[in-house]
Amino acid sequence: MPKKENVFSSWRGWCGRVTSRLVHRGWRAVQRAGAVTAERPGPYRFGRIGVGTRLAFPQGTLFGEPWIELGEHCVIGEQVTLTAGMMPDVDLGPEPVLRIGNGVVLGRGSHVIASVCVEFGDDVFCGPYVYVTSDNHSYDDPDQPIGRQWPRSAPVHIGPGSWLGAGAVILPGARLGRNVVVAAGAVVRGEVPDHAVVAGAPARIIRRWAPDEGWQPPLRTPAPVPIPEDMTVEQLLALAELERERERGRGREREQAGERKLDVAEHGLEREPGAGAS
Repeated sequence: MPKKENVFSSWRGWCGRVTSRLVHRGWRAVQRAGAVTAERPGPYRFGRIGVGTRLAFPQGTLFGEPWIELGEHCVIGEQVTLTAGMMPDVDLGPEPVLRIGNGVVLGRGSHVIASVCVEFGDDVFCGPYVYVTSDNHSYDDPDQPIGRQWPRSAPVHIGPGSWLGAGAVILPGARLGRNVVVAAGAVVRGEVPDHAVVAGAPARIIRRWAPDEGWQPPLRTPAPVPIPEDMTVEQLLALAELERERERGRGREREQAGERKLDVAEHGLEREPGAGAS
């Protein structure tokens, strides 16, 4: 049965809708104002922020900014932690500790922790909640709490063009080559060669490109056909409409074939194999 509404309930619903719009509009304004860019660095003094780079608001933990360099046209998602050094206000010397190349994407909630050199090559894409660290707690003394034992540190390098899936963990000393794929949830340590796909904990190579053989093992699906660079938006829309028309034509053909089979069955024109006239 329809619910009975009075003037008061209608007014309350209208107020709720207006309040919701105002809250969302206000939050979008806060996000725009709180984003960190080269032109609007806010309270942070990074060693470098390239043109077109943006750190979304709200930011995660940020310290050691003078030893952090961000390349051009990077996208740093919300709640991303970027730290250089074990703690704030420590002099780390003349060289940058955390270097992020051009066109790098760090997904929401990712953490990059660097007390020694951590380097991202150009065009590295990271899903949400990726964890990259140059430090790991040691366990030399079985009687001491692990969190109180001095960590071991080693540089990390992530090659250009790589893709780190959601929740991937890159441990101290890891060196990823060019165009490496790290599967979601993988834990990577040690060296990974160029053009490899790794998965698991600890991560192992599950596919790799060989110049003389191609992908080994072979890809399960064909590669997508790239869009020509000189194709216009109008041409793309026309191509999409042509593909839809072809699909509709194939659908009509399937319907007609089904109707023919049904007609044959209804009129008894199909015979059992080997059957003849009596």
